[in-house]
Amino acid sequence: MRTERNLTRLDRVFARLDREPERPAHIDVPKMSRHRVVLFSSTLAFYMAIVWAVVTSSWLVRLDWQVMFFRPYQQWSGIHWFVDYYVVLGQRGPTAVMVAAWLGWRSWRQHTLRPLLTLGASLLLLNITVGAAKLGMGRLGPHYATVIGSNEMGLGGDIFPSGHTANAVVTWGILAYLASTPRARRWLSALSAVTSLGVGMATVYLGTHWLSDVLLGWAAGLLILLALPWFEPLIARAEVGIFDLRDIWRARRGRPLSLPAPVTPVALKPRTSMAESAAEPVTAAPEREPVASARSPRAPIHLAPGPHTARSERSPVTPAGSRRPPHSDRVPRGAAPTARPVTGG
Repeated sequence: MRTERNLTRLDRVFARLDREPERPAHIDVPKMSRHRVVLFSSTLAFYMAIVWAVVTSSWLVRLDWQVMFFRPYQQWSGIHWFVDYYVVLGQRGPTAVMVAAWLGWRSWRQHTLRPLLTLGASLLLLNITVGAAKLGMGRLGPHYATVIGSNEMGLGGDIFPSGHTANAVVTWGILAYLASTPRARRWLSALSAVTSLGVGMATVYLGTHWLSDVLLGWAAGLLILLALPWFEPLIARAEVGIFDLRDIWRARRGRPLSLPAPVTPVALKPRTSMAESAAEPVTAAPEREPVASARSPRAPIHLAPGPHTARSERSPVTPAGSRRPPHSDRVPRGAAPTARPVTGG
C-alpha cells in the first residue's frame, strides 16, 4: 500500500516559491549609484550637524525650549484625539506587522524572499543604530527636563533621536524602496515622506520629543534607507542559505526507509514415481538465502521416504466397528422388532 506524506503549510509556501526560482525581470535591485552616495553623504553631514548643535547648546536647543513652552497640545486641544491615533503609525510593533503582511504577500506573488529579508535587515539596522545613539547620548525628554535652557544630555534619557520618527521613515520608506516600477517608487516615496513628517510633528505636539529629536530621527531613518544597497549581496546570500537549509530539511524528512533483502524463489522439482526416485542419486537440498539477520533459523523438516500422495487421492479410513459401548436393550438399525407378549387382565 502506497502512503503519501501530508504537506505542511511550510511545504506549500516553499512549493509556491519553487515555481519561479528566478526573480522577475521587471524588478531591479537598487545599486549604490553616485547619486545615492551623494545623498548618503549629505544626510550624514546633516546628522552630525544636528548632534553638534545640541551638544554645544546652540540656537537649536533654545528653539526646543520655545516650542516646549508653547505647549501645542494646549493651543490646539481639539485635534488631540486624532494625534493620539496618528502617532501609532510610528510605533514599531503595529507598523512592522502591517508592512510585513504586505511584503509577505509580495514574496508569495513574486516567488522570492527578498522583500521580507530586506524589511528584516532594515529593522535590524534601525534597532542597532538608533538604539546605540539613544543610549550613548542619554538625553531627557521635555516632560523630564531639569534645567531651563540646557540640552539635557548625558542624564540617562533615551529620546534622542526620535524612535517614532526614524521608524516611520524606515517602515514606510521600505515600500518605496521595494517598488516594482519608477512611478510607484515616486508615489510611495512622497507618501512615506508625508507620513513620517506627520509622525514627527505629532510627537512634538504631544510633548514627548524635542524638535531636534525629530530632525535627527528623520536623518537616522533616511541613512538606513540610503545604505540598504550595500546590504543587498548579504540579503541575496541569506535567501540562498534559507533555500539550502530547506533542501537539507526536506532530504532528512523524505529519506527512504531500509527494506529487508528480497527472498529468492526456489524452483520445485516435479513429483516422480517410486522407481525413478530410487534410481536417482540423493543430492543435498539447496540452501535458501536468509530473509533477515534478525530471524532465528528454523529446524529442517524431514519427510518420510517414498511417494507422497495428495489428500484428495487418499482413500478414507473408517473405523472397523462402532465406538459406542454395547447396549443390550437396543435393537440394531434395520432388524425386525420382536413381538411383545400380549398380556390381558
